[in-house]
Amino acid sequence: MIPDRPGFAFRGPGLDRSELLRERPDELRRRWPQARVVIVDGEGHARFPHASDDAAADAMAVLHGADFAAELPTAASFLGVCPDATWFALPHESLPEPLPGRLDLRSAAAQWPAFDASVLAQARALLHWQLRNRFCGGCGAALAPAKAGWVARCGGCGLEHYPRTDPAVIVAVSDGARLLLGRQTGWPARRYSVIAGFVEPGESLEQTVAREVLEETGVRVRSCRYLGSQPWPFPGALMLGFAALAEADEPQVGDELEEARWFTLDEIRAASARGERDAAAAGERDGALEDDGPLLSPSISISRWLIDQWRLAAEADAGR
Repeated sequence: MIPDRPGFAFRGPGLDRSELLRERPDELRRRWPQARVVIVDGEGHARFPHASDDAAADAMAVLHGADFAAELPTAASFLGVCPDATWFALPHESLPEPLPGRLDLRSAAAQWPAFDASVLAQARALLHWQLRNRFCGGCGAALAPAKAGWVARCGGCGLEHYPRTDPAVIVAVSDGARLLLGRQTGWPARRYSVIAGFVEPGESLEQTVAREVLEETGVRVRSCRYLGSQPWPFPGALMLGFAALAEADEPQVGDELEEARWFTLDEIRAASARGERDAAAAGERDGALEDDGPLLSPSISISRWLIDQWRLAAEADAGR
């Protein structure tokens, strides 16, 4: 059974984005001094006024608009509201003095409350889009922010540009008894995950599932069904999770994966029981990494949730 509230990161709860407020600059200026502000640098890290060990940060530091400027800065983007606050994002590079404290988004997702991590993910994705879209793709003129940071308007031809989200499928593929997992070059040793890939123009999600699985592993998909989604702000994707039934083909990898193979239920159970460890945590023996089985995706990702859902369903079938 698929739970109503999956535990992976960035799915929510998040802010009420209050789109109508984006068109009310006077109201946003009024709210600025008491608003909560998320500071994000060009690398996507949250920044804080106090230096601290990344591992020690267990919640987002509360910063207010008045801490940075008396009036709403041009660089500030309105994120939304919650019952007790209005939220803005501000690029770290726009501050007159750098802030020493920093925390990356993956660490925040693992350590912070779900709401805090969701707000940071939204801020990071929006500011990254702004940073990478400064000139018009139609005429080449400079773009200016509008609608509280959610539109970039061309001063030359008047074309409006909007934040981009790239849809991608991520798929738990089974032949009815085993789960198909792959690994990419550069991943931690023995780390495996489900198959994923971006949607191409003019393609349905179901077509993408079949194409990506076949291209990356040589396995033919027979059918698939949608399970859930996860915003993945690295930098701006939306992961659309599927379960797929496929032929029991022998995996054949191409350029995208280093390896792909079928895993039995017992192997997935054992990998789940190992917890979340990186390659170094497994230890070394006689100068070589000890091989005690595959490692799965971290729990902040929908990929791990899809694996867990397959395991739970397979265990339920085996118990009948």
